[in-house]
Amino acid sequence: MDALVTETKAHTEALNGEAGRPRAQPREAVEWIGLNPLDYGGSERDEIRKRVENFRKHQERFSREREEYASSILRILRTISPVAK
Repeated sequence: MDALVTETKAHTEALNGEAGRPRAQPREAVEWIGLNPLDYGGSERDEIRKRVENFRKHQERFSREREEYASSILRILRTISPVAK
């Protein structure tokens, strides 16, 4: 037990000695690449409206792609199986 206390005291004194030395400045972890936050040039309400419009456009595109995919699968099934007609 005494050895542990002695070791802890020695470690603490060593750390206190390092406290007076200047430390190296940390480097930036991520390099800034100059991207700016989205700016629609208007109020927050305009930004929200434009984001909602973009979201709706994406949803419409996804819906259209799903319908086209389903139609193409049904066309393939109809050529394979006469019952599916």
